[in-house]
Amino acid sequence: MPRLTRSNRGRALALCLALTAAVLPVLAAPAHADEIPNAPGHRLVDQYTGQPAPARPVPGDPPPQHPHLAANGRSGMHADAAGSGTYPWNGPLGRKPRVSSEKMAALGGECATVTFDRDGRIVTVCGMFSGFLVKLLDPGSLRTLAEYKLPQRPSTIEAITRLDFSKIFKDTSGGAYSYLDDKDRLVLADSRQHIVRLAHERTPDGGWRFVVEDEWDLTAHVPHDCVSWTNLYPSGTCDPVTSVMPDWDGRIWWVTRQGRVGTVDPDSGAIRSVRLGGEEIQNSFSVAEDGVSIVSDHALYSFAAAADGTPEVRWRRTYDRGTGTKPGSVNQGSGTTPDLFGAAEKYVAITDNADDRMHVLVYRRDPAVPESRRLVCEVPVFGAGASTTDNSLVSHGNSLVVENNYGYESIASLTFGRSVVGGVSRIDVRADGSGCDTVWESPVRSPSTVPKLSTTNGLLYFYTKEPNRLGIDAWYLTAVDFRTGEPRWKRLTGTGVAYDNNWAPVTLGPDGTAYVGVFNGLVAVRDGTQ
Repeated sequence: MPRLTRSNRGRALALCLALTAAVLPVLAAPAHADEIPNAPGHRLVDQYTGQPAPARPVPGDPPPQHPHLAANGRSGMHADAAGSGTYPWNGPLGRKPRVSSEKMAALGGECATVTFDRDGRIVTVCGMFSGFLVKLLDPGSLRTLAEYKLPQRPSTIEAITRLDFSKIFKDTSGGAYSYLDDKDRLVLADSRQHIVRLAHERTPDGGWRFVVEDEWDLTAHVPHDCVSWTNLYPSGTCDPVTSVMPDWDGRIWWVTRQGRVGTVDPDSGAIRSVRLGGEEIQNSFSVAEDGVSIVSDHALYSFAAAADGTPEVRWRRTYDRGTGTKPGSVNQGSGTTPDLFGAAEKYVAITDNADDRMHVLVYRRDPAVPESRRLVCEVPVFGAGASTTDNSLVSHGNSLVVENNYGYESIASLTFGRSVVGGVSRIDVRADGSGCDTVWESPVRSPSTVPKLSTTNGLLYFYTKEPNRLGIDAWYLTAVDFRTGEPRWKRLTGTGVAYDNNWAPVTLGPDGTAYVGVFNGLVAVRDGTQ
């Protein structure tokens, strides 16, 4: 039964982090911390290149508004239930762009999923080594208004005790994927395998606080013998919950790393689940009125709920998962959250993990479609032997945009002026559904970000890093023309590991600000005064 309450990812580096984590309670950041510090060399690189871009809206309909999510653009990492990565408002146009940042902790503090309540305040989850913090932030100053501490993830304890830093960077559980619902409540699954629904409200003294409105315990359905400080060498199984999303009827769907798919009825508390045997789920998933699309490390699934809420497979398609995990992927499988899109026909798109060249795969969603017609296209992207992505595609109309993450694995991957091979491509499904075509290819190097598109100004936003012969690690917000793939401008956000986004997305705020979660906190880029 649910419990209802109220109010009430180098050993030296790993060792350094372990020691820091041990003293984090002492080094905890105050409610208003400092700007994120730059590493040496920030004055030796370009601060801004290019020219301001005119706003050129992109025609096409937005994804349907999910009845149980906050408004499109406000609700989660991928902007909406369809996972489109598009926003119905402006991002910065490059007019004297200003950069600000907030350092969230002495070490770590990355704020990945950024959502916005109906008044524009930021609701986010920031990854501290002592545990994740849910934060309410002022969107202008980035000042913390309220925070709520989540339990420490088992992967963090393993990284500390076993000196294996990679465990953190390959862990997508514990609240990294969360969503804001239609009542501005943040819903996530914490490391205890509990789904928690958090509201924020005013305190009597005019401040803010988070309150737990609802909580559902999944441990009867999910193995939970996990590493903790009192259980360092568990003998059983631990299956972390990766992501949660509601369906059109309000059920809360959840997936686990070891392939469990389940639902919670928020009214009755009834929990139902199935197991995809021998498969792993490390990505989030997408939802439309016609069903739930989930990708494992073996196959793409379309699910619907039975009358009692039990997840049922409507169709399943395997893909080329390759022969191993590439540098730039979390596991041996697709790295994308499915994109639900299509101007006339309903499509779902993912990427595969083929050994030589990764492919963008587009399928017809309709369960009644004969399996011989399910696949629309299979388009190879990027160079031979150097292509992968572990981020969602951008989808709008019949268009898809994919970036190459090959070579990025953690914040240590691109130090001393190194970068990835890079590349971005736009793929369009033909109007008659007879296949797909590559529209443009760009050399932009975006190591690990979830890119975004403003349909209001026609700009794609990436978080980029170029090789530097002086060894300077300079990170930029880069705007690319959606129509042509040409870079329009880029603005330096900062230098050094602290400014590495480490898989976090670009997020566009309702006021036109671009936010990027970085290793040491959160960066904001907004147009300046004219």
